[in-house]
Amino acid sequence: MHAIAVSPPAGPGERPLLSLTEAPTPEPGPGEVLIEVHAAGVNRADLLQAAGSYPPPAGASPILGLECAGVVTGLGDGVDPALLGTPTSALLDGGGYAEYAVAPASQLLPVTDPADMPRAAALPEALATAWFNLIQIAHLRAGQSVLIQGGSGGVGHVAIKLARLVGAEVLTTVGAPWKGERCRDLGADVVIDYHDDVPTAVLAATGGRGVDVILDVLGAGALADNLRMLAPHGQLAIIGLQQGRRAEIDLGQLLSRRVTVHGSTLRARTRAEKAAILAAAAAYAPYIEPAVHAVVPLRRAGEAHALMDEPGTFGKVVLQVR
Repeated sequence: MHAIAVSPPAGPGERPLLSLTEAPTPEPGPGEVLIEVHAAGVNRADLLQAAGSYPPPAGASPILGLECAGVVTGLGDGVDPALLGTPTSALLDGGGYAEYAVAPASQLLPVTDPADMPRAAALPEALATAWFNLIQIAHLRAGQSVLIQGGSGGVGHVAIKLARLVGAEVLTTVGAPWKGERCRDLGADVVIDYHDDVPTAVLAATGGRGVDVILDVLGAGALADNLRMLAPHGQLAIIGLQQGRRAEIDLGQLLSRRVTVHGSTLRARTRAEKAAILAAAAAYAPYIEPAVHAVVPLRRAGEAHALMDEPGTFGKVVLQVR
């Protein structure tokens, strides 16, 4: 089968080289299915893995790709025969940037429109991440307020829709007015330009109270501001490190306002944990249509990775595999 291979960058400051190569077609093991991949979602974790800073967990495919959509063409032992031939999307341990991928049968989502495989491929990772952090970890519920840092991102725009479905008031940050309008269309109540004074704007929008939950992709660079913006008993869920890994923390803020800081990743969780997350998040899937910014042929995966850092990108970038 064809798959994407990663080579070291050509020089300092360059991106790793992604090229189409031949690879063995994987075989599904017990409890797994083989998927003929039609489309694969591109995620920030793929860029980190390609750069050598986010290795796959033990036993996972070394091929990039944490989500895909396609058709089930093979079954491992113990898998329901009715799945054979069905269109599906899947949360993967790895291997999505290829013509075939293996997924646990417990990590599948039904595809409502088989004619739009790219959109189906854009949902599993973002939905599972948003649901786990907003609902499972931070216990977001109706009547609360939430700040989504980076509402135009692959996870951020899905998190906006999910929070609205829950019944929360949604604030989000963006880098351009047109992105703000799109976030409002998704359900954001308050949009803040992240070039401005975000904490002041958040406190003004909430009457000085702050928000109950923050979903953060920035990490160290935003930690102090995030703590300042949390309401008493607030929950900060950190899912990214775009502004660094290390920062000082004022423990007095945690103590005096009883706030909690969470950090989580999805990929390293056990299959049982991911199956439970996806099963719960699946209830929201029919009501969330991910925004697909671009569909790029598999052979041009390097261009797809470059799009992830372009300021004009909104939502997900997807590889067209078949």
